[in-house]
Amino acid sequence: MIRVLIVDDSATMRALIAAALSNDPELEVIGEAADPLEARQAIKDLNPDVITLDVEMPNMNGLEFLERLMRLRPMPVVMVSTLTSRGAVATLEALELGAVDCIAKPAAGSPHAFDVLPEKVKAAARARVRPSQQTRSAPRPTGPFTPNQKVVAIGSSTGGVEALLSLVEHLSPNCAPTVITQHMPATFTGSFAERLNRSCAAEVSEARDGDPLIPGRVYLAPGGDRHLEIEGVTALRCRLTPGAPVSGHSPSVDMLFRSVARTAKARAVGVILTGMGRDGAAGLLEMRNAGAGTLGQDEASCVVYGMPRAAFELGAVERQLPLEKIAPALRQLTSREGDR
Repeated sequence: MIRVLIVDDSATMRALIAAALSNDPELEVIGEAADPLEARQAIKDLNPDVITLDVEMPNMNGLEFLERLMRLRPMPVVMVSTLTSRGAVATLEALELGAVDCIAKPAAGSPHAFDVLPEKVKAAARARVRPSQQTRSAPRPTGPFTPNQKVVAIGSSTGGVEALLSLVEHLSPNCAPTVITQHMPATFTGSFAERLNRSCAAEVSEARDGDPLIPGRVYLAPGGDRHLEIEGVTALRCRLTPGAPVSGHSPSVDMLFRSVARTAKARAVGVILTGMGRDGAAGLLEMRNAGAGTLGQDEASCVVYGMPRAAFELGAVERQLPLEKIAPALRQLTSREGDR
């Protein structure tokens, strides 16, 4: 049994979370806390495996509590956030601090919003949780870089916020055109694109339908009910296509990778990062079969080694690397200097 502590100042929300978790036989709610001070004592007394944590609470906000927790007693945390821009910014900060995943509080008319919570909690229990890192360094691209006409496609999920921030800070200002699908609620992707942009020497933005793929630009798939794909022959561009979830997700990494395999073929590099499930594995295999270079994050550096494992076991990953070596490998694969 995975033992869960619920931390939220709303009794109603604690009841909703408890009800969602209690339906799963692998999960046991062992306690509740209305604020971080109660939570601190409950952690000492109950030693939970996973915590669900609200962002805004009395006595100490959730971010301050999380920062202390990840510094002094790292453990798996799933953030429960409001569907607001303020909630999105706070949740992204929580994921940077070391929270494993996030879920949005249900809005009116969304009674099934917590249906995915049990799976997120179980994934969190299996995650590799590390102490909070120090302040992230400034972008560090070094040496000459001339793009060699390739495009980069990246897919990620659980643990992807920290992984993507670590990766993009090493991109050159004129990096290869890069498209990213990260599993994330629709209200969060705009704020995440802005956060990536502040860490990156290139320009990062949410992808818009029809955006041309040009060097020095990074395009993040908007969350919601559309998939990010690329289309074109010589001049490639972003295409946002409405559709049902594919491989359990919308936007789907498989949809992105398959479109890159069709259009860019050998003029592409695919990267699959930390995440739960199998989304992206089949699409990355199509990219490799089309002649693209393919990289996968290794198990030791993943928060959740699900998506990279599935891709590796399928034969889709040409090279498996620790996270810190993926950016240098991308630089080598996408630069004219690296072709020599």
